[in-house]
Amino acid sequence: MRIHQELVAHIARLSRLELTREELDRYGLQLSTILEYFSRLLELPTEGVETTSHPIPVTNVFREDVVRPSLPVEEVLAMAPQTREGYFVVPRVLEPES
Repeated sequence: MRIHQELVAHIARLSRLELTREELDRYGLQLSTILEYFSRLLELPTEGVETTSHPIPVTNVFREDVVRPSLPVEEVLAMAPQTREGYFVVPRVLEPES
């Protein structure tokens, strides 16, 4: 499957990336190559193969939860560049709903 420059430009626009014409060509070729490999995987005989999320057994190793005292709120807030009423002040990320 060939990924055209227009599709790469659309994806870049959605990702808020500015790409040159050369980058659009290069990434289009790279994405096309990746999709070709995926299409080759679809040709493999997988009947009777059990679905797995990992090729080898994986277990998570977590440390025991230990209750420890945390820093005092006042001390943490004193290190922040800006606070208000006991909270951190951060730049707005989302636009307010109209």
